[in-house]
Amino acid sequence: MTIGSIAPKKERRSGKGKQVDDKSPLLPKSHEDAGFDEFNGASFTGAVFNLSTTIVGAGIMALPATMKVLGLVLGVFLIVFMAFLTEASIEMILRFSRAGKAASYGGLMGEAFGKWGRVFLQIAVLVNNIGVLIVYMIIIGDVLSGTSSSGVHHAGVLEGWFGDHWWNGRFFVLLVTTLAIFSPLACFKRIDSLSFTSALSVALAVVFLVITVGITVVKLINGSIAMPRLLPDVTDMTSFWKLFTTVPVLVTAYICHYNVHSIHNELEDSTQIRPVVRTALALCSTVYIATSIFGFLLFGDATLDDVLANFDTNLGIPYSSLLNDAVRVSYAAHLMLVFPIIFYPLRLNLDGLLFPSSRSLYQDSKRFALITIGLIILIFLGANFIPSIWDAFQFTGATAAVCLGFIFPASITLRDRHNIATKKDKMLAIFMIALAVFSNAVAIYSDAYALFKKNSSPRA
Repeated sequence: MTIGSIAPKKERRSGKGKQVDDKSPLLPKSHEDAGFDEFNGASFTGAVFNLSTTIVGAGIMALPATMKVLGLVLGVFLIVFMAFLTEASIEMILRFSRAGKAASYGGLMGEAFGKWGRVFLQIAVLVNNIGVLIVYMIIIGDVLSGTSSSGVHHAGVLEGWFGDHWWNGRFFVLLVTTLAIFSPLACFKRIDSLSFTSALSVALAVVFLVITVGITVVKLINGSIAMPRLLPDVTDMTSFWKLFTTVPVLVTAYICHYNVHSIHNELEDSTQIRPVVRTALALCSTVYIATSIFGFLLFGDATLDDVLANFDTNLGIPYSSLLNDAVRVSYAAHLMLVFPIIFYPLRLNLDGLLFPSSRSLYQDSKRFALITIGLIILIFLGANFIPSIWDAFQFTGATAAVCLGFIFPASITLRDRHNIATKKDKMLAIFMIALAVFSNAVAIYSDAYALFKKNSSPRA
């Protein structure tokens, strides 16, 4: 992967002395304005963990299900392809941000397309991040309280340990998690304050992956795993259109663009943004590929939309129940720690949309508290009424995520207000837009067709 030279001049090496573009209402004008006068800049490691945590979230749980649809060969190829395409789009927004001295994604869109460009960006961040955070809560509810799929109930960890009680039901468990974990973590005003929890969340994701790989290897050795499907099984038009329903999941899996500027602005040495992005994408791609392969190998065609729900049955190896619980609890804890990283830009963009001319959000504690509380309540309610992570991914991935990841960066490149785009850049931008529009239009059509066919089928 390659990222062009997007580093600013050497005098911007210290995080403390950075100045933020006045055009952008999404970030404080300086660290001092936000009350961060003691902050000397984020480290390389902290930045990598924060960006990696932004990327590796709930999307990883839906990737084994995409392998079931695409087959291993095509599925792994698309994961790698999306990683390279994501890097190219991040390079675009950083290069044009440097040329226009924009300190946020919203400021960059505002410079390229005026007020409405910034507004569209902010709305896309709201739709994407609210959808992703709802998915996090749904998965946590599935893991701790259980879920039902195709008429089969998959018991949650708490239900398995203590039986079915009112206090381990989905609503109460999510309420306690929201009040005890999400709310305190959402109150940090600087993203680098979350670097420790981000490191812990990445470690928990690795724990999940190591246990999954270990279980799969043991079952491969004892011969209890069948040969996985390497290519998609296309038998008719319905199965062909179904291939495209995986596109929004793959797009959503790599969306991190809305946090790149925040991480860049806080870096102690802002020239390190290039290796930060490359390292984070390489780490996340490795985790994605391994999870996809071993998750699909382990469960085959029985892989559920949320693969965590598969870890509630006898795996056919010693200590099966203990390993099931370790996998589910480790990843539920991972998602709890990812939550504030995604919440941070969500709150910034909502504030910029509602109060574009007000002083910094971090200088107004009352506004900060009201926006935080309102968003948490909205996400909590959404998690209790949306039934499936696949439904949420289909909506956010086919709309806001594809705009944030590809359409907006490509449009900024084609706009080229600073005459820095090469012919290759513009060709890549056109390819990104065409691919995004076509694939997601087909994905939306496929979902609508499947829903229509399901509703119109004769009932017994």
